[in-house]
Amino acid sequence: MLWIDKHRPRKLDKLIVHTDIGDNLKKLVANSDCPHTLFYGPPGAGKKTLIIALLREIFGPGVEKVRVETHPWKIKLPSSNIEVELTTVSSNYHVEMNPSDVGNRDRHIVQEVIKDMCKNRPLELKGQRGYKVLILNEVDRLTKEAQHSLRRTMEKYSATCRLILCCSNVSKARSCCGASNVS
Repeated sequence: MLWIDKHRPRKLDKLIVHTDIGDNLKKLVANSDCPHTLFYGPPGAGKKTLIIALLREIFGPGVEKVRVETHPWKIKLPSSNIEVELTTVSSNYHVEMNPSDVGNRDRHIVQEVIKDMCKNRPLELKGQRGYKVLILNEVDRLTKEAQHSLRRTMEKYSATCRLILCCSNVSKARSCCGASNVS
């Protein structure tokens, strides 16, 4: 195990920096009200650490048991069909991906992946109806079409899926969810 992984805070109350953000996230979890969220800041600022701590707070330690998979997505378009491969990191509780890796087809990935995740029954949390979490990295690199598609898709599936967006620069994604500056 790498030193950084061994000593990374795993709970929101163990954070040394960004304690204000951690406190706000704890309140959201306590109220069972976790909206779509955008974390932005420079590389190495702690965005992923905050996200994993948040997921652990919601779902428990099982969120750290991840698998890396390459998924082929077959997308039907009106004029043709396209096939794209996208690498994901996932647990039983979340899926993490970088849709901008597929270039100008990112809009189709955003629509298809979220639709695919949300059509299945959401997870149950302590007897309450739960939701699935999708982490999208580098959303500032998405095309304008993908950003518009993302906003529409987030609104449509907000009852069954929560999105955590992660980027270096604040983009148009800021208008569709609460934002936390991690810098």
